Amino acid sequence: MNTGLTLTPDMLLVLGLLVFTVLMLVLEWIRGDLIALLVVVVIGITGLIPVEQLFDGFAGNAVISLLAVMIMGAGLDRTGVLNKAASFILRLAGGVEARLGLLINTMAGGLSSVIQSQALAALFLPVASRVSARTGVPLSRLLLPMAFCILAGTNMTMISNSPLILLNDLIASADRNLPPGAQTIEPFSLFAIAPVGIPLLLAGLAYFALFTRRLLPAEEESQNVTPGRTETYFAETYGIAGEVFELTVTAESPLVGMSIVEAEALRGAPLILAIKNGDETRLAPPADTMIWVGTVLGALGKREQVNEFANLNLLRAQTRLSNFRDMFNPNRAGIAEAVVPPNSRFIKQAVGDLRLRKRFGISVLAVYRGEQVFREDVRKTALRPGDTLVLHSLWRDLTLAAEDRDFVVVTDYPKEEHRPSKIWHAAAFFALAMGLGLFTDVKLSVAMLTGAVGMLLAGVLNMDEAYNAINWKTIFTLACLIPLGWAMDSTGTAAWIAQEVMRYFGHLPQWLLQATIAILALLFSQVMSNVGAAVMMVPMAINIALASGGNPGVYALIVAISTSNTFLIPSASPVLLVVTGPGGYTSRDFLRIGLPLTALMLVVMLVSVNLVFR
Repeated sequence: MNTGLTLTPDMLLVLGLLVFTVLMLVLEWIRGDLIALLVVVVIGITGLIPVEQLFDGFAGNAVISLLAVMIMGAGLDRTGVLNKAASFILRLAGGVEARLGLLINTMAGGLSSVIQSQALAALFLPVASRVSARTGVPLSRLLLPMAFCILAGTNMTMISNSPLILLNDLIASADRNLPPGAQTIEPFSLFAIAPVGIPLLLAGLAYFALFTRRLLPAEEESQNVTPGRTETYFAETYGIAGEVFELTVTAESPLVGMSIVEAEALRGAPLILAIKNGDETRLAPPADTMIWVGTVLGALGKREQVNEFANLNLLRAQTRLSNFRDMFNPNRAGIAEAVVPPNSRFIKQAVGDLRLRKRFGISVLAVYRGEQVFREDVRKTALRPGDTLVLHSLWRDLTLAAEDRDFVVVTDYPKEEHRPSKIWHAAAFFALAMGLGLFTDVKLSVAMLTGAVGMLLAGVLNMDEAYNAINWKTIFTLACLIPLGWAMDSTGTAAWIAQEVMRYFGHLPQWLLQATIAILALLFSQVMSNVGAAVMMVPMAINIALASGGNPGVYALIVAISTSNTFLIPSASPVLLVVTGPGGYTSRDFLRIGLPLTALMLVVMLVSVNLVFR
């Protein structure tokens, strides 16, 4: 590589953009996808890369591959593949906790090699919940090991996590800007990194097989426990207890002329889950629904509380359900838990502003965040990623609302499998995509898109469902940050950074230099998106490899894998955020479990990479 590089105005501009991007992604003052859009606009205005290349990221191999993988993952879910996975796990495990954990971790880790990690975590959450409910094994013993094994398993192929999907595009950019005489860096094929990813997954499986009981929060020890009643569980966890009463509004009641939200704000008010006005009966009445003489309210609460409220407000109370009998049938409706994923549109919105009652017929009874339970004035609670919502609704309405993927239902509830008759179509086109990627010279994006289009043509999904399956925030962030990586290469910024790094660390042996790069990438991925960390670190790592006489492909791969192994902070990984709420984990749990695992993964990765890619 060139020596004696000096900073140019273009380099300074790229460094400024890099610092700005890192700070904004860490501070979260602006949404990540908006930051990425701003970066691509600045690059275009300043001409850091040719304008005709500026939006190539949107049509790049990485973005198209990720789109196709998301669609295929949704297709596998629609056909009930994961329901069958849950049944298969239960049959093999026989209710033994140690065997259950190992089977769930193995299956989730294996599938994460071919299904995008965040989508798989959301899809597998109900599977783990169902296994827990049927066996009595505490959910906290299942979810965190499952999430960590999903992250470890993503390193077996080039299509499971964003940094690895992006890696070949960053390598191609580096190839265009190599110094004279430097050998071109070969891109990685679909399963080229499997010899590295498999040891990582096996290390994760062994870690949890040996230490799960010691590391995870203490729960009651049981190998075959019949789950308690749902009502008991929600009462103990959220303080939601009691019976359903029918409260009839009399002519003298002060509730006459009030809206539902006004009645719920009264002192000692129970949870109002249903209403009957005249001949119209509905569950989860909207907040602005009016209460009149003769209105019947379906209320949930303790007998003493409801009776006191009825006496104060001149209501006739009865526990025998005559108006809402069918509506409160457990086969038709009930209480469920749902997790807010990191890409949800609900984030930063107050529960009341979502209008879930009016839009979907769903009542939010409580919000669970870390060790806090919000029940009072729940309508004013602003949602965060990883929050658990306690919902009451008709199962049909819950299924329809869950299709938007703004929350992931983790409670096992009666619902129809979407298209079980298409399961073999989904499996065949998924296998075709994998086969094309592995055994032919077809580009990875074309191979994955072949499987996705095949599922659409076969009716596994329709186009609207395919659009809903795509995490557009991830797509825009990825597509818009790719030009920043190109700019680092083309302006010589990456080479200048590498030159400065080599000035201080050039005396280190190769294995120690690789470990330093891996730890830096890992640390950056804890405070910013793994895509941003990869975009920043891969060009720099390639130039450091060239300067030190190392293998640039190995250095690039080390960065991509390190930015994927985010085991320390739940907010650093969408996969960890998805399980934090349902598992009841704290930051201390992640540090206690994640620190030893991170050290183990770093050692296994460095040894494996150097053995496989000498």
